[in-house]
Amino acid sequence: SGIIVAADVHVETDRFDGKNVIQVPVADGIKRPEELINMAQDTSRKPFVAKGVKQSSASSNEKQSVSKTIYKHLMNGVSNMLPLVISGGILMAIVFLFGENSFDPKSGQYNEFAANLWSIGSESAFKLIVPILAGFIARSIADKPGFASGLVGGMLAVAGGSGFLGGIIAGFLAGYLTEGIKYVFKNLPQMFEGLKPTLIYPILSVSLTGLLMVYVVNPPTAWLNNLLLDGLNNLSGSNIMLLGLVLGAMMAIDMGGPFNKAAYVFATAALTEGNAAAITAAMVGGMIPPIAIATAMLIFRKKFTKAQKGSIIPNYVMGLSFITEGAIPFAAADPLRVIPSMMVGSGIGGALALGLGSRIQAPHGGIFVIFATDFGHVLQTLLAVVVGALVAAIIYGVIKPKLTKEQLEIAEEVE
Repeated sequence: SGIIVAADVHVETDRFDGKNVIQVPVADGIKRPEELINMAQDTSRKPFVAKGVKQSSASSNEKQSVSKTIYKHLMNGVSNMLPLVISGGILMAIVFLFGENSFDPKSGQYNEFAANLWSIGSESAFKLIVPILAGFIARSIADKPGFASGLVGGMLAVAGGSGFLGGIIAGFLAGYLTEGIKYVFKNLPQMFEGLKPTLIYPILSVSLTGLLMVYVVNPPTAWLNNLLLDGLNNLSGSNIMLLGLVLGAMMAIDMGGPFNKAAYVFATAALTEGNAAAITAAMVGGMIPPIAIATAMLIFRKKFTKAQKGSIIPNYVMGLSFITEGAIPFAAADPLRVIPSMMVGSGIGGALALGLGSRIQAPHGGIFVIFATDFGHVLQTLLAVVVGALVAAIIYGVIKPKLTKEQLEIAEEVE
């Protein structure tokens, strides 16, 4: 015999340890009861193991279980932030159709409707990306009690400039801190049970996560930013293609974190002084990751989930519009493969663009400002983007392994 849990809210399942447990949404319990009953009666299925109960399996299987657990938590965050990335990115791309500066009240191209779209995409949807990533990682680990501290940790990662990598740290930090707090207070008298989820857990987990982010995780970001800016200033007088290589690669490292920010701040500062080389490399380098990700999904289709492949067109649109954030969900899910491959492609693209004489005279806009501000080098700039994106896509597609059965199961579960 087995147990079927058909619920859309969290159900405590520790009491089912060692039994054949099927966990599905309520809709599945209504639509496919016979299939679920057969699964529950299938004695060949692996028994459910409650949290905190040690498995009597070999050490290799335990390690695999740990990696699977971490991957599941990470994918919970990634899948929930994906709609924000796509919707926000597409809205920002639409704004450029009104003019590359149509959202800027100081520009002659200013359009109120375009400015509102930009505010929805950039100032609302995109500002939520990292907090949602961190919040749902923490919730996956510690259920509802971890959600608040995950969101706060993600907000502090944004404020501290540590980007999506800081958000991942915040999510796991908040989740496991909350689990620790739950363990410490598990033997409180029954009269305090009602205070745990509403007072004790949120106050302790939010404050501890917040303090660790403020004093431990974020401080290296400011130091690293200053270090990188100093390094770029020293490099600016060197070989122009080397500058393009470094700036392009930096744009693809953390997509909003200290490396990306330092490169972009340096490039925009140089542009205000009349030097367009840096922003050219930064823009080409920033366009490449989403385009490369979309291209990799076209070439290596079997290595990506159905939901991921649904973002192919949005990633092309975002990449062409210089919205690097389109690649964040993929970088967050698989940073050790995505980031190095994107760095190589973006670095090559940045170096090639400067080597071919491209000079984009605008701080944002992607394909729209390439045609508007550097028409004489359009083909050279597009060639740099195409070459860099193909290199990154092929490297990523080759080093990315095929999806395992476990990964497909997790993808179906979280999507």
